[in-house]
Amino acid sequence: MLIAEELRNDLRVIEAKRLLIAAVKAHQAKITGVCPPIPSLQQSYEDLLLTFAQFRGAKLWFPFLGSGIGKGTLVELADGSIKYDFIGGIGVHYWGHSHEDLIASSIDAALSDTIMQGNLQQNIDSVGLSALLVQASKLDHCFLTSSGAMANENALKIAFQKKFPAQRILAFERCFVGRTLAVSQITDKAAYREGLPSNVLVDYIPYFNVLHPEESTANAINALKKLLHRYPKEYAVMCFEFVQGEGGFHQGTSAFFKAIMSILKDNNIAIFADEVQTFGRLPELFAFQYYGLEEFIDIVTIGKLSQVCATLFRENYKPRPGLLSQTFTSSTSAIKASQVIIKNLIHGNYYGPQGKIQQINNYFTVHLERLSKKHPELIRGPFGIGCMIAFTPYDGEYLNVTDFVYRLFEAGVLSFIAGENPTRVRFLVPAGAVTNEDIDHVVNIIEKTLCKN
Repeated sequence: MLIAEELRNDLRVIEAKRLLIAAVKAHQAKITGVCPPIPSLQQSYEDLLLTFAQFRGAKLWFPFLGSGIGKGTLVELADGSIKYDFIGGIGVHYWGHSHEDLIASSIDAALSDTIMQGNLQQNIDSVGLSALLVQASKLDHCFLTSSGAMANENALKIAFQKKFPAQRILAFERCFVGRTLAVSQITDKAAYREGLPSNVLVDYIPYFNVLHPEESTANAINALKKLLHRYPKEYAVMCFEFVQGEGGFHQGTSAFFKAIMSILKDNNIAIFADEVQTFGRLPELFAFQYYGLEEFIDIVTIGKLSQVCATLFRENYKPRPGLLSQTFTSSTSAIKASQVIIKNLIHGNYYGPQGKIQQINNYFTVHLERLSKKHPELIRGPFGIGCMIAFTPYDGEYLNVTDFVYRLFEAGVLSFIAGENPTRVRFLVPAGAVTNEDIDHVVNIIEKTLCKN
């Protein structure tokens, strides 16, 4: 037995883990629902927020500083308030807060020899995680990385090297690919690239419109063909979001994506699926699997709920030595947590028409549909798929929706905005923690907040 195995199986370690988890559970028992701030902490909390804003050069979008404990969908803030977290740091906390399995994996990580794994030195945990993702995706290779933006950067580098000298990129209108210097040029939002030098060549085609499926498909195909005629053999890759998360929770169809991908294949253009937000949230583990696009996909990226991000790719896209490398893959804690989450998703009855994700969607959307019928002047929707759920409050005007999201925060529910014209309220529901009772409470708070306008 390896010395490390002896350490993990040491009875003192096992007992210490048991005691630590028992202590967390004992304190979690005090978290039973939404609570207002503790009055005596409010001023110091406001001071702390101002100090942090000064350090980072801008205030936080939400006045949210966590205390370090939660219970499933509920989280305690450093002002003593307790709120429902239905956005999870924009999709990161898919297992909720202070989950027993993740605490256990983090304790194991704390006993490990390295905090961060990366270039030259990676532990066996990285092998196990890579194997999980390769087997689940049925792609050939997996390069682990520290962020979704870096996963997307790596995907573009792989595609450009493979398709050299082609140098242009295709993307959908309203897409979000990230905020680094390169991918901010692809993200279809001018504010995210204001003042930055242009370093990639991007052209956009219109996305699917659920109200006009045939017309929007024809428009997208016509736009694509015009661009291919204008820039023959200049396109290396097209980026696909199967559900536009930041763009407003718009989604396409299998027929729409296949029609476009068939043309791309005919023109020898790489197909890159950005699943940093969709991974794990649809009724299949990968969105490309849900839409039946396996035969078309060349490169896939994942992130957010997976804790560790990754770029997956086929054998014929394997890059030459030197193209991909980095100091940090991720922390040992994140890698171990990722294995826990992904194994549970694969083996925990989350997928398929009767899986937990579809059941969560059914339950939540029925509630929101009821509100929409009851208050048609206040809410439209719901929209989205799986654990990506949104609605449009009031007139969908950005300032009004943002004000509603802040008021919802004060009332005890964390959400976020998405899209523009209209802007929507979005939820990335934590499938590993949420219960029907949680959804009942959240919808009740939504209705009360809507009606207080």
